[in-house]
Amino acid sequence: MNMATIDGITLSLAGPVELNLRWVGQEDLLTQLLAAWMVIDERDLPFNPRLVGKPGVGKTTLAYAAAKRLGRPVYLFQATMDTRPEDLIVTPVIGPDAKIQYAASSLVSAMLTGGVLILDEGNRMSEKAWASLAPLLDDRRYVESLVTGLRIPASRDFRIVVTMNEDSSTFEIPEYIHSRLQPQIYIDFPEADEELIILKENLPFADNDILQYVVAFLQRAHAADELYSVRDGINIARYALKMSAAGSTPATELLRLAMMRILGSEALHYLD
Repeated sequence: MNMATIDGITLSLAGPVELNLRWVGQEDLLTQLLAAWMVIDERDLPFNPRLVGKPGVGKTTLAYAAAKRLGRPVYLFQATMDTRPEDLIVTPVIGPDAKIQYAASSLVSAMLTGGVLILDEGNRMSEKAWASLAPLLDDRRYVESLVTGLRIPASRDFRIVVTMNEDSSTFEIPEYIHSRLQPQIYIDFPEADEELIILKENLPFADNDILQYVVAFLQRAHAADELYSVRDGINIARYALKMSAAGSTPATELLRLAMMRILGSEALHYLD
């Protein structure tokens, strides 16, 4: 286990993540994110960008791809409505010798190792949790741990990106945090050709007619402003293929059933 010692207090660090994610298409969005992280002078600081879009459009995938492009270790923190400030920074734990030890969050671990932190679904967090990150997101670049009494500085190589879903199950982000999370990069549903490339990347074993069927469904749903995403399309095709392999019915004849099982009968409205 990796450790770091600050002012005589030892922190156990979280490990980086390795995800099976690959960003396909929309190279301009990758360029925008990498530009936000760029430092062009020794007096310059990186931005703290936020990726905004509907669920399933690939915000986390884009963030991960950009971090890997930098060649930095990638850390992930999944925000929830009950995320506490100490969850974001340092948590006391009971060690094997029954003594209190201190576990650094994935955020603090990224800060100390010069990694990239993906704060996923950040607008699910309360203002109290966000307030603990305010000094990190401006030119101070540190967090304070109430549990240990430490002020923890971020490495100059540290980068952060926040993903935010456009849905009703989230908190409003305080304005003083919004001003620190810039620029905003909006990710929309892909065009049909991009969607087909993504499906082929994730389902290289699927016939083209299956993928074309799913893309046509998704494009009609997007035009009606439905929230069905390419992730849903991948699951529909994959389930149809699995049902076909388990029986003898061709997968093309099972797509309708797969769609009902994955998204419900209301999704059938967007079929031919």
